[in-house]
Amino acid sequence: MSTLNLEQAAEQLAELGHPTRLGIYRELVKAGKTGMPVADLQSTLAVPGSTLSHHISRLMRVGLVRQVREGRVLRCFAQYDRLNLLIGFLQEECCVNQRC
Repeated sequence: MSTLNLEQAAEQLAELGHPTRLGIYRELVKAGKTGMPVADLQSTLAVPGSTLSHHISRLMRVGLVRQVREGRVLRCFAQYDRLNLLIGFLQEECCVNQRC
């Protein structure tokens, strides 16, 4: 059973509802557990640095992204546990009203 409540799920879905943030998140999911440097995200998505920082901050605020400094490199990681909670929240009552 999900530990997300309705408000938390709504916040996460709202952040993913923006095209740039969804693009960022999809790239991070594709990058896997090694994550992706912010500079690579910027060049892949062709988003200005300040805009990218804003969108990453929004995803971090709702727990979908984690950022780590490695020397001069900022690396972002998709938080798969949070993604799985969100998916679980959406699916947890699947078909409960369906009659046999």
